[in-house]
Amino acid sequence: MENEELIPADQFCGTYEIEFSFIDNLQQYGLIETRTIEHNLLIPQDQLQKLEQLVRLHYDLNINLEGIDAITHLLERVKSLQSEIVELKNRLRFYDAASQSDE
Repeated sequence: MENEELIPADQFCGTYEIEFSFIDNLQQYGLIETRTIEHNLLIPQDQLQKLEQLVRLHYDLNINLEGIDAITHLLERVKSLQSEIVELKNRLRFYDAASQSDE
């Protein structure tokens, strides 16, 4: 984590022309992770893509924080189910290949 690049939240807000309180609210909802160093709110670089997505949902699509929270949970569930499907398909291929080699 020491090599992690951190972006000042106020710089992000200025670049995207959003309110600082939006980032603070996202952090309070547990939707993004932030760091505080010497009273400065910082955003880890690995959170930027997710934060940009949340900014678009809120500012472009006018979705409130409760809606963003629900959408985020649903997207995570879909991603989890997709991984499970891939795993099950791989198992099925393994057992199918094993049964064909027994013939």
